[in-house]
Amino acid sequence: MKVVRELRVPTGEIYLGEGCDGLPVEFLSLADYGKEANVKADFMGLTREISGVPNGAPMPLSEKWVVTVSTQHGCSMGCRFCDVPKVGPGRNIGLCDLRAQVVYALSRHTGVARTKRLNVHYARMGEPTFNPNVLCHAASYLRGDARMFVEAVTVHPVVSTMMPKANASLGRFLEEWCELKNCAYAGEAGLQLSINTTDDALRERMFSGSSLGLAEISRLAGEFPAPKGRKYALNFALADGAEVDGRKLASMFDPARFMAKLTPLHKTSAATANGISTTGGYESFVPYKAAEESLKEAGFDVLVFVPSADEEDGMITCGNAVLSGRDPSNLEKPAV
Repeated sequence: MKVVRELRVPTGEIYLGEGCDGLPVEFLSLADYGKEANVKADFMGLTREISGVPNGAPMPLSEKWVVTVSTQHGCSMGCRFCDVPKVGPGRNIGLCDLRAQVVYALSRHTGVARTKRLNVHYARMGEPTFNPNVLCHAASYLRGDARMFVEAVTVHPVVSTMMPKANASLGRFLEEWCELKNCAYAGEAGLQLSINTTDDALRERMFSGSSLGLAEISRLAGEFPAPKGRKYALNFALADGAEVDGRKLASMFDPARFMAKLTPLHKTSAATANGISTTGGYESFVPYKAAEESLKEAGFDVLVFVPSADEEDGMITCGNAVLSGRDPSNLEKPAV
């Protein structure tokens, strides 16, 4: 893989490359503010309502290092809140380029010899469950490749999936990922299912008909083994007017095995063009309050995550892609 541009934003770097097959790749190396800064999660003892997250210096990479990689060149899901489909149709990235993204990101910070936590998110471009190389990468190469550059006390890979209708191998992929999470990583791996709303008609519109309905997602999720470590996550990027009914969700997903995560709908070009947003979600806790209460009353552990303006303007949040034609508005230095 050849890296052709490097963009520095307040919390890290965005790398644009060309894969071994000549197709575009985009990936990130990021620092984190820490959960005390932008997370509310009563079950973790973080009970402060978040009314805006101030910009500031993130934690050093020696505390936590996040590498976000692409699993596909572009994406074919067509979600109405995401810019990645503008890059082109989803074509799987080969194992060599999955490895190269992590290796390159870690190699750019040779002064960091040790980190307490290395999170690797398969979440920049593409739907990861279409790409079986993701399973091979996490199982057989990720930890060894990371070890060449940094001593990581914990390596935590995460798959975020839109639960695509068109993936005939979805159930098999998820079964293997759950096995990897529980066994190969002894619980230190994550699985996040994008739900966004408990209203199936609205989900159909938001995901452009590409995601399974909640009943089918529930059927597949009911076959997951009991999770070791953290629970499986049901993610809600909370658009204005989106129903989040805790009782309905609990009737389909066992709160003993699943937690809920609430975030604002990120300010992508696609979301703006389609009129999808979380009004006030970056300045006030009000947009999350009713959904959080409904989910907690139904028995779910609930985590609310709100990014800062620096993180949002830096386009490091989900649904963004510099390759879609827009640069971050807060570049710290010219692109290389």
